[in-house]
Amino acid sequence: MCVVDKPAGVTSHDVVGMLRRRFGERQVGHAGTLDPDATGVLVVAVGMATKLLRFVEKTTKRYTGEVVLGTATSTLDASGDVVASFDMSAVTLDDARRVVAEHLVGRIEQVPPMVSAIKIDGRRLHELAREGIEVERAPRPVTVESFTVDAGPEPGVLAIDVTCSAGTYIRTLADDLGRLLGGGAHLRNLRRTAVGEFTLAEAGPPDECVLLPVAMAVRALPRVDVDDATAALVANGRVLDVFAGDGPWALFRADGVLIAVYEPFRDRLAKPSVVLAAAAAG
Repeated sequence: MCVVDKPAGVTSHDVVGMLRRRFGERQVGHAGTLDPDATGVLVVAVGMATKLLRFVEKTTKRYTGEVVLGTATSTLDASGDVVASFDMSAVTLDDARRVVAEHLVGRIEQVPPMVSAIKIDGRRLHELAREGIEVERAPRPVTVESFTVDAGPEPGVLAIDVTCSAGTYIRTLADDLGRLLGGGAHLRNLRRTAVGEFTLAEAGPPDECVLLPVAMAVRALPRVDVDDATAALVANGRVLDVFAGDGPWALFRADGVLIAVYEPFRDRLAKPSVVLAAAAAG
């Protein structure tokens, strides 16, 4: 695993390519795309750790950014063309905080932006957008755990800090905030500060980020240490009695090596979600 502080101007796929070359490894993937203009935490898995990416992808994300009131853009962020302008000089910080508290926190529904990577009928939305095609998108449920709004660096700009579920579009939150305030807005200077327990404090640029142990990918999961007999069953993909807690669970051999991730299965049972090669090596 590597925790990358992605720079602006490169895609998440570009970062994957950089790390493939750096480590001489084809099996590399990331846990959640960041837009080219966005910066911040991009968790990248290398080698067998890619099998564990799903447990990172599902975790909450935290972002900071700026909402520019008064201009709506084609991409909902600063990279797009201005499509509408509004006089929002009368909007106050209290107005913005009230709208957020009433409409943009908790379980909400979002319409994915046309510039997203979601596929509809086999085509990614951003590919259609580049061709000037706009299609209907069904709203999707997301959870915004917190959404703080403060004064920005200049009049008409709001500084935001958002903690949300995977799949939440911050540019859509910015656009919705502008619309709910009676005008329009777009997002700029988006920075992801955390993906689950992975934060900027341990991140580095693509050419300097530290390669972490595979087990770091599941450090947010409950840990279960198993004896040698149980480890042998795990190596064969056996269903086991359920462990304490809700799961999924990260299973470690007696020597401290991660061998599998198990998830709840039927009544009082647990089944393997991922069994690593280290299980058979034991």
